[in-house]
Amino acid sequence: MSTLTALAHAENLGFDWDDIRAIYRDGKTTHALEIDNDSFLVVRDSDGFYTSGLRYSQRYALHRADQLAVVGWQFGQEQYTASDIKILPGALASNDHPYAAWLYVGAFKELHHADGSSWKLGLDIGCIGPCAGGERGQDMIHRIGHYPLPQSWSTQIKNEVGAILYGSVSPVRWHPSGWLDVTPYANGRFGNIYADASGGVVARAGALNLLPDGSTLHAFFRVDARAVAYNASLQGGYFSNDNIHTVQPKRFVGEAELGFARNDGPFSFRASVVRRSTEIRGLSNAIGAQSFARLLFAYTM
Repeated sequence: MSTLTALAHAENLGFDWDDIRAIYRDGKTTHALEIDNDSFLVVRDSDGFYTSGLRYSQRYALHRADQLAVVGWQFGQEQYTASDIKILPGALASNDHPYAAWLYVGAFKELHHADGSSWKLGLDIGCIGPCAGGERGQDMIHRIGHYPLPQSWSTQIKNEVGAILYGSVSPVRWHPSGWLDVTPYANGRFGNIYADASGGVVARAGALNLLPDGSTLHAFFRVDARAVAYNASLQGGYFSNDNIHTVQPKRFVGEAELGFARNDGPFSFRASVVRRSTEIRGLSNAIGAQSFARLLFAYTM
């Protein structure tokens, strides 16, 4: 962390605790709800793999000259199941996705420049396993919607407390025209739940604004490649060795996202479709690749 902090201050990117308190006190507050779900895309009752994600965040943003400084906190849950939730425990294939849930709370800070460059640092703390409430949450939603109930949560990843330190940086934003921009980025996560590094590029087309709180209506396309060192939703907790069903992760995973975003006054909305290559070693993309919808609703007070 000392190296990251020194680098941030050397590039005039960092802000200290006094800045954080000022942003919290004087900044605009934004409430955001992000939902990932595979059931939004097609009419089927199997679910599978990364089947659901839910995150609520509260952000405080303050303009400083040509910068937008942001601090915030978030709370979320991710759910993972086998390729088909109707498969019974004894019939799970050895290379099928384990049942797992990750429940977490965290804090983050960001800095966005008027030239489109930005960085973000954050820390999430939570637990994976039955403590994350995945079985209870999925059963409740499926009973309300009269969907088939998942059959193999009894095989889920064992309990483990986890922490993830993460960061991202976008060093530049290119502007081929007034209605088009392209932003490369790099991300990294380190912890006993996820440890990986990724890089990619986002292209936006439409009515654009360089700072994230500006009015905008645009389409976007993102491509990403991730190198995976550890994934507890597949391998089980880093410190647990009694999991019933685990698999080895594929070391390189690709992802693409296509969608549109609208920000007008206090309300923001984003909708997209994500396509992710198989995350399990030995499982082909024909079986293991997954698609899901991602929705974001936000309100700025």
